[in-house]
Amino acid sequence: MTIHGQTTRDRRPVLVTGAAGFIGHHTAGLLLDWGFPVIGIDSFTPYYARSTKERNLSALLERDGFRFTETFIDSPGTEQYLSDVQAVVHLAAQPGVRDSWAEFDTYVQLNIHATKWLLDAALRHGSPRVVSASSSSVYGEAPVYPTCEGAQTTPRSPYGITKLAAERLCVAYGLERGLSTVGLRYFTVFGPAQRPDMAIQRLITAAHEGTTFELFGDGRQIRDFTFVGDVARATALAAITELPPGSVFNVCSETPITVNDVIEVVEAVSGQTVQLERHSVSVGDVTRTGGSADMIADALGWRAETSLEDGIRAQVAEYRRRMSLAGLAA
Repeated sequence: MTIHGQTTRDRRPVLVTGAAGFIGHHTAGLLLDWGFPVIGIDSFTPYYARSTKERNLSALLERDGFRFTETFIDSPGTEQYLSDVQAVVHLAAQPGVRDSWAEFDTYVQLNIHATKWLLDAALRHGSPRVVSASSSSVYGEAPVYPTCEGAQTTPRSPYGITKLAAERLCVAYGLERGLSTVGLRYFTVFGPAQRPDMAIQRLITAAHEGTTFELFGDGRQIRDFTFVGDVARATALAAITELPPGSVFNVCSETPITVNDVIEVVEAVSGQTVQLERHSVSVGDVTRTGGSADMIADALGWRAETSLEDGIRAQVAEYRRRMSLAGLAA
């Protein structure tokens, strides 16, 4: 079977950790669309409301080929799910730059220790492909833009440090233990069902509910916003395509834009003005991100296809649909 130019004959299930999360449920849904059975696990850590994750999960639970268990990655019972899968898509993690300064032990446990446990378990159970979510945060203030994968990594937050450590573990297991690992450095993912703490979702909520949007910094920070559908496609392709062990790729739109410009797009799409509440820049936030997708384009034939405006239109439409179902004005 050929999927986006990649030929695959292995129809065994794919295990998705963090399957009820933002990127996780989109990726699981796409794999199901492509005909792959999916085993989803999620521990529902309380970083944001459980009800949001349950809403993400509800559509998956109705689909053939999907089964789900609520569990922590490193629970002893999780190993059973690794016995006959072709790949593990490891998306479960503790997100967020700001909280990582005060809650470092949590980030170490969920981002580093859990990844190490999963890699060891994969070795014990047939060595399936392991695709692990990394982050553009590993670059810190990059010296060159667009930033390529070989650039120096100098994360500026405890969160970024834990993501880099987890990524380097995957590379080490690929190079030294022969495990087929792929690290994906996601750049500021947005789209329908985005986490409620993330900027575009907070902007959309503020625009529709008349609340204020907390803007950290002057809004001239530049981000490489990447649509979740494109990110899910890159992630699913990495799970089913032959790649060298220890591969690492940027997953980015290659169209960086200022936060101020994003505010204008949200206002134009929603037809509402966003009231701003200005704060000083957060410790650990960088002034700019912007990646090159040349390596993943060569390896997987992947580039982002969805523009910022189209992606925000989809995100606003999903927000309004959800508000309508809840009986609230949007």
